[in-house]
Formats: sequence, C-alpha cells, structure tokens
Amino acid sequence: MTRRLDPTRLLTGAAALAAAVVAVVAGISMAAGDRRGMVLPLAAVAGIAVAVLALTRFAGYVLLMLAVRSCIDLFKLTGPSAGQAESAGTARAVDPSTLLAVLFLLAAGLWLAAQLSRHGRLRGSPLSWAMLLVGASSVVSALGASRPANSLLEALRILTVVVMFVVLEQLMPDTAAIRRVLLACYASLVLALGYTVVLSLLGNPPAEVKGDFTRISGTFSQSTTFGRYLMFMVIFGFAVYRFLDRRLRASLGVLLALSLLFLLLTNTRSALLGAAIGLVVVAALHRSKRMLVTLCVVAVAGVALVPAVGERFAQLGTSRAVGGDPTGNTLAWRIGYWTEIVTLADRNPVTGIGPNMTQRETDEAKKPHNDFLRAYVETGLLGLGAYLLMLLAFLYTARTALRRAPPGSFERGVAVGFTGCAAAFVAVSAASNVISNVVTLWYFVAFAAAASVIARQPAPNLTGEQPRGTSVPV
Repeated sequence: MTRRLDPTRLLTGAAALAAAVVAVVAGISMAAGDRRGMVLPLAAVAGIAVAVLALTRFAGYVLLMLAVRSCIDLFKLTGPSAGQAESAGTARAVDPSTLLAVLFLLAAGLWLAAQLSRHGRLRGSPLSWAMLLVGASSVVSALGASRPANSLLEALRILTVVVMFVVLEQLMPDTAAIRRVLLACYASLVLALGYTVVLSLLGNPPAEVKGDFTRISGTFSQSTTFGRYLMFMVIFGFAVYRFLDRRLRASLGVLLALSLLFLLLTNTRSALLGAAIGLVVVAALHRSKRMLVTLCVVAVAGVALVPAVGERFAQLGTSRAVGGDPTGNTLAWRIGYWTEIVTLADRNPVTGIGPNMTQRETDEAKKPHNDFLRAYVETGLLGLGAYLLMLLAFLYTARTALRRAPPGSFERGVAVGFTGCAAAFVAVSAASNVISNVVTLWYFVAFAAAASVIARQPAPNLTGEQPRGTSVPV
C-alpha cells in the first residue's frame, strides 16, 4: 500500500531545511566579516514569511510593518547619508528597508485593487488626493532626472509613505481599528527604546559622533532620524495620554519619560524645537496650564542635566558657518546653501531636477535642508504646488478632526495629537530634510490617517439638518 505524502509535513520539512541552510550561510558570512552575506539570506527568508502574511492576513501584515519598521535600519547595508550624497549610490537598492518598501508597494497594490473591485470605490479624503499628487509629481520628476535610477529610488520611498496613508484610511473604519494601529505604532517605540536602553546599560549606547558631540541614534542610522521619530511619538503620546485607562496610562508614561530623555540625548535641534512647538499646541488645545508648566520644568531640567543641548543651540550665535562639520553655525550655512541651490531649478522649472538629485549637482554634496526649497528645486513648480497642497490638507484635516471629535473623548486626543504633529512637521520642514526620513513619516501618516477617519465622522447636528461628510471617492 502506497503512503501518501502529507503536504503539511513536506512544507514543514522544506522550511526547516531552508532555515538551516540560511543559518549556516549567515554564520559563515558573519565569521568572515561579510555583513551583506549575513543580512541578505536572513532578509530573504524574512521577506518570504512576510509575503505569505501579506497575501493571507493583510491587516496583520500592515500592523507588523508599523511595529518593526523602527528597527529595520539596524540591518542597513549602506552607511548613513547624514544629509548628503550616498557614496553607495544605487547600492541602497539591496538594503532591507528598500526591499521592504518594494514588498509593501506590491502587496498594497494588490490589496487595494481587490478592495476597489469588491466595493467599487475606496475610502478617500482631500489629504489622500494631495498626497497622491506629491507621489505622482515625484515620479514624473524622477523620469526626467540626469540619474533616473537614483531618483526613481527616492520616488519609490516617497510612494511608500503615500500608499501607507491610503491603506491605513481603508483599514481604519472605526475607533477600534484606530486603537489597533496606534498600538502597533507604540509597539515600535517599545522596541526602539528597549534596544537603546539595553545597549546603554551594557556600556555601549547606540550613538554617533558629530563634531564635538556624541549623539544617541537608537535603532536608526542617524541621530537626527531618531530625534524626529521621538518628536512625533512624544507629541502624539502626550495628546492621548489623558484618555487612556490607568494601566495603559502608566505604560505610556514610562515610554514618554524615556522618549524625552533620549530626545535630549539625540541633540537634534530641529526635533527639539519641533517637539516644543507641538507640545505647546497640544497643551493649548487641551487648555492645560499644568502641562505648560511641566514642559517648562522639563526644558530647564533638560538643559541642566544635558549641557550639550545648551551648547548645541549656542552654536547658532557663532560667526563660523559650517556645513560638513556639525560644529558651528549650521543655520548660517543653510542660508548660504539655499541661495546656491535655488538656481538649480532654472534647468527645468516645471518638473525640477529630480528627487534626491540636489546633492549630486552641488560641490558640497548636501541635501537642501529645507523641504519647501527641495520641493521646488527637485520637483519643480508642479511638485511645489503638490507639496503646499499637502501641507494645507494636513491643517484642514487637523481642523476638521478637532471640530468633529466629541469633547473629552479618545477621538479628541487623536485629533489634538495630529494637530500638534502637523504643526511640528511644517515648522521643522523649513530647515530640515523631513521628507527624506521615510521611516518617521510612516508613523506621522499613521497619525494623519487616524485623524482623517475622525474628520469623516458626522459633525454634531445642532440644527436638525443632515450633516455632510468629507469622504471623497478615490
């Protein structure tokens, strides 16, 4: 009698064999000091597992991506760009973060197509249309760049942010779904802070040396990225804190305290200023004098306990403008650099020179450090218009969510949190490369999508008239 093969056992055996082979290859590569040979096999296996999850449980896949994205840079194969041109060029295409972005775009595209076929339309909003225009203008500009491969890679990264927002709008029909997405976002914070705390206790904190300062970088390749990530998490966390139950409030309180400490230790001026602006907005909308007083105390204590923060801000008063070396008046350098790069747009004022191309067209090989100017130079008048429209849509979504969130509710906290984050985003964009920090933008647009869901809710009906929604079909 012939025994039939059990498909489950066969697949289990094949998976075990593949895992063993990958473990051996990764071990040999690690022993030989070959980081790429170690990371790529592990990334391939993880990618297959994640792909299966994406095709079978898409909502769970998206939540997983939000939870682990803060740690992906730990496996980065290319060095940090630090605001300048990457020496590796298109080598970034094999970074796990890039592979994850491609997988996400493919999985999201298939899922959105299935949703459109099933329902005949997708949930949408003015903000989703504005972000789609930003993504489209990036692709159009990249096609006309002098190095289209490098430029298209940057456009792809921007598209992942746009698609993440569109996907999250579909996945959050109610408050329960909003809570699940926010829980995944703060799970990423647990991982990032846990890694940083453990290594700090072991005497080897994850950090980078810039000029005269040692700055904590956490799970990210740069301290500036870690700082902006913490900026958004702190602002939104303070906004929703009062609307959580006691157990969640205690847990979030610990996370916020650690986040504030490490935010100071990143010594990222733009993130510190952005956090201050966002928290003041949150305190004003909550009408909390106690929060304002607490913020003042934390600011004074932070400067006293971390003198490097005060020294870093004091650099803005020095007469020496430095661009390549972070020790000096980088604000003065920025102003001079902006004057230099604005003329690059003269080559193609309509669609620009292409995303991520500014640093490849200047002697200093630096990014613009101003997202408004970057939008104009790299994506032309078309991209600048889309970018400004997106900023207006951020503010419109925040205002609408504030008006439609019931007073004293969790939804109110979400609306206030996104308003604070939006204010910080606009302010920091004026002197930084925020649009380049795709990893931090994933969490920012998660908060934006949550606010967009609240903005679609019916307004309080005080006159007996049927309220009008803001949902726009995509």
